Amino acid sequence: MQKLRIAILSYRSAEFGGGQGVYVRDISFALRLMGHDVDVISGPPYPNLHDGIKLIKLPGLNLFESFVFKDRLRKFLKKKKKNKDDFYEFFFALIGGFPEPKTFGNRVDKYLRHNVDYDVIIDNQSLSYGLLEIQKRFPLIEIIHHPITFDYKFELASSSKIRYKISRHLWYRFLKMQIKVASKLTTIITPSKSSKNGIMEEFKCDKNSIFVINNGLDTNEFSQIPGSKRNKNRLITTASADVPLKGLDYSLQAIKILKETYPDIHLIIIGNLKKGGHTERLIQDLDIEENIFFKKNISKTEICELYSSSSIAIVSSLYEGFGYPVIEAMSCEVPLIATDVSSIPELVGDYAKLVKPKDSKQISDAVKEILLNYENYKVIAENGRQHIIDKFNWPKITRQYEEVILRTIQNYKNVNF
Repeated sequence: MQKLRIAILSYRSAEFGGGQGVYVRDISFALRLMGHDVDVISGPPYPNLHDGIKLIKLPGLNLFESFVFKDRLRKFLKKKKKNKDDFYEFFFALIGGFPEPKTFGNRVDKYLRHNVDYDVIIDNQSLSYGLLEIQKRFPLIEIIHHPITFDYKFELASSSKIRYKISRHLWYRFLKMQIKVASKLTTIITPSKSSKNGIMEEFKCDKNSIFVINNGLDTNEFSQIPGSKRNKNRLITTASADVPLKGLDYSLQAIKILKETYPDIHLIIIGNLKKGGHTERLIQDLDIEENIFFKKNISKTEICELYSSSSIAIVSSLYEGFGYPVIEAMSCEVPLIATDVSSIPELVGDYAKLVKPKDSKQISDAVKEILLNYENYKVIAENGRQHIIDKFNWPKITRQYEEVILRTIQNYKNVNF
């Protein structure tokens, strides 16, 4: 394949901010290894990229570092030359909205009007109005990890409080834009069949415009640490606290049950605990403070060390468009318990113990079963790593991307917008 100039767009790409930052770092490097020139055009917080990848910063106000009004006002006033996107971003955030996808789309559209030396543009789920203009000037591929409408619905269902529901309505107002834009895009890549079905249902997209390509994983980075010993009483999960979609409540309730049989059982949670939030209150109500440990902003090496010292990994999500924690745990050969929902069965194959969602009793029973038959599940976990190597290696994934990129470039020449 000929060498291409590729721009990857990402409205926010924090290394420790979730799957989007991980995805941008990995896909840009994978395409670079295939011989392409790759630029990442990102709003703040910015990604930590591999050598050889150019980062082009499109500064926004970055108002979501803090929810304190004085901090946000300071950021707004600090910017000397303000435009309409800055005013929109500040005032929309002030009333509880999330303006970044829209304002980033406008900024990157303006940037690309004066920087046209790209063969293809890949956008990482901003689904902004600006993309409709960009699509007229460049071959464009949209990455949709999953429809954010699912996050919205799960959060609405998680509380009966009117004030909370109003706050969710305000925050997710950007979904109206995403739904309008998605159906007008010509090429979409999504990481699972489950997500493809969700995109067709929620965003009303043509199934022929959607291509399923799994996310990849560097299995050399994610592997069991040689010489490590697994702690029988240590379980591990990765979850954003206070995000209903991740189903952390059910893992915590399972620890409460398990504590009766295994007093020293403890759960490592890779994520950030919000002080005074729902998760902290639940931990207190369950009286499991001494059994729960949060680890935030840690490196891939530290994550692998935690996986390598844990006896079981748990993914109790209610929905996953893909689920990096699933394949990361399997690549580190730790026996896995995961919920039988959305994309998870696609990812794990026959190499994980699947349980019903929202069922803490099933999770606790699965933990007991694995601990009682650990040697058998250890073999399953070892085979699970080979499954991940075979299915999610980046060279295989990148070749599939190249096929879609070439198709998109060719089709662009024949489309009138």
